[in-house]
This record gives sequence, C-alpha cells and structure tokens, in this order.
Amino acid sequence: MKSLLCKYCKLPYKVIQEQGDVIAAEGDTVTLDCRYETTRTGPTLFWYKQEVNSYPKYMLKSFSETTEKSEEFNDDRFDAELNKTSVSLKIQKLQLSDSAVYYCALRPTVTGNSKTLYKNLWSKDNRILHNIH
Repeated sequence: MKSLLCKYCKLPYKVIQEQGDVIAAEGDTVTLDCRYETTRTGPTLFWYKQEVNSYPKYMLKSFSETTEKSEEFNDDRFDAELNKTSVSLKIQKLQLSDSAVYYCALRPTVTGNSKTLYKNLWSKDNRILHNIH
C-alpha cells in the first residue's frame, strides 16, 4: 500500500531572497526583493517584519493587482508590487524603527496576533536574509 502523505513531502514552491543586508539612511526609500517559484496560478505573497527579540509581524499580502496591509502597516510608506516571478517590498521615508529583518513567504507564516508560528522560520523556503540598518 502506498502512502498518500509522500506526495506532499516536497512543497511545490520556493522563495529566494538574495539581496542580503541593505544599508540606508533615515528618509531614504528602499526596495527589498523576493523571487519565488510556484506551480500555483495567482499566488499570494506575504511580507513579515521581525524586530530584535520579537516575533515576526505580518505586514501585508500581495495578490493579482491588490495589496492588503495589516493595520500597523496601513500607510503610504509601505507598498508591494507582485509580478510573475517576484514580489518587492518598498519602504519610503525610512525611520529608525524600520530597522529589522524582513522576509517574504508564499504561505501565511504567522496567524493574527498569535506568537505561534505555522512553519520553521529557518527553513529553506522562508530564509531570513533582509536587514535594514
């Protein structure tokens, strides 16, 4: 008898953040890039912010031509642009409080205000590579 679980052993997507650390000054605009590969049509991409000694905070999700932001990040300083192979996070008028680790995901990683994570944040599919100092 074959196991049905094996066909789900490898997830059909990959998130790649190669940009590394970004050094910027207050008032600047930065764009963080995230490439993705998926077999899904019309994927939804999520951006998270993780400050030192804190849990990841959901920022926004981008799908089709729409971006939905969480209440905390619902201002004109934050925006995302999704295309067929990448999603970029644009942060304008940088503030010191923007200094954090940012990462994208193809699946929700944090639910609501919960501190419980769905996935291992250090997995290959959700590598944490972006810093703004």
